[in-house]
Amino acid sequence: MGTDTSNTTVMASSERQPARFAPSMQRYALLIALVIFIAIFSIMRPTTFFTLGNLATILSTQSALVILAIGVTIVLLVGEFDLSVASVMGMSASAVAFFTTNANIDPVLACVIAVLFAVVVGLVNALFIVWLGINSFIVTLGMGTLVTGIAVGVFGSMTLGGLPNGFTTVFQTQIEGVQLSFIYMIVIGLCFYVALSFMPVGRSMFFTGNARKAAMLAGIRTDRIRTVSLILASVLSALAGIVLSGQTAAASPTIADAFLLPAYAAVFLGSTAFTPGRFNVWGTIWAVYFLAVGTTGLQFLGLQSWVVNVFEGAVLILAVAFAEIFARSSRH
Repeated sequence: MGTDTSNTTVMASSERQPARFAPSMQRYALLIALVIFIAIFSIMRPTTFFTLGNLATILSTQSALVILAIGVTIVLLVGEFDLSVASVMGMSASAVAFFTTNANIDPVLACVIAVLFAVVVGLVNALFIVWLGINSFIVTLGMGTLVTGIAVGVFGSMTLGGLPNGFTTVFQTQIEGVQLSFIYMIVIGLCFYVALSFMPVGRSMFFTGNARKAAMLAGIRTDRIRTVSLILASVLSALAGIVLSGQTAAASPTIADAFLLPAYAAVFLGSTAFTPGRFNVWGTIWAVYFLAVGTTGLQFLGLQSWVVNVFEGAVLILAVAFAEIFARSSRH
């Protein structure tokens, strides 16, 4: 009897080990993949990829994309889409460039105007999506085209350069090779990470996106949460555009078009890490840098640009698939 009991205990313990190991692998698989990517590219291109200069460049250049992706995270968390974020980002960057160069407006005021434009876009999106009940995918797809058209009409289609040094210095100044824009991104990321992970508003947003009717019955003001989320996504898009214009010292209405796919790919990929099956800020940030390491490494290998497009597209498809798989497993 003692032997049987001992064997049963050992078997039960061995069965529990994989059960504990599997969730850990899900949580940290993205970090493991990132380390593997870094190791592979460092071995293949040790003199160009595996350098502090390249690390600092990757950290700095992805700041605007991370801020944009955090906005996408917020919208997806409440169960909506916003395909206008890249257009708002481009509009804001163009607005800052136009007002500071052509209109000689103070950079701070120019940034405030750009953010106000974004708030208006978010409010209009909320009006059609939340209050009129129109599908967010359709509304924001149209809004993105509308915003780009207005930006081209108002600010012109040409790239505007020569932004004031006092403005660009705020973003381009380096600390140990890393631009200040990276510091701003970290601060924004930490604020939203704490709010969405540890504060009641984060839980309300999660329930709004995953069980809206139940959330309403529980007293959560889901319409208000969706409205605020859409506005926040637009504001963060504007901030991303401001950061981008400060980093590049130039802008055009279409400068951010290429940011939309990587932003969504990062958010869906990030939802498979740390809290699998749930959109989360920490996962989004790491996913952005996973994509950046992948694309940078492929470029250093001398591969053609279409390979990078294939990589980003494949990551988006696989990320959506894994996110759905993890979401289903968390419900059962």
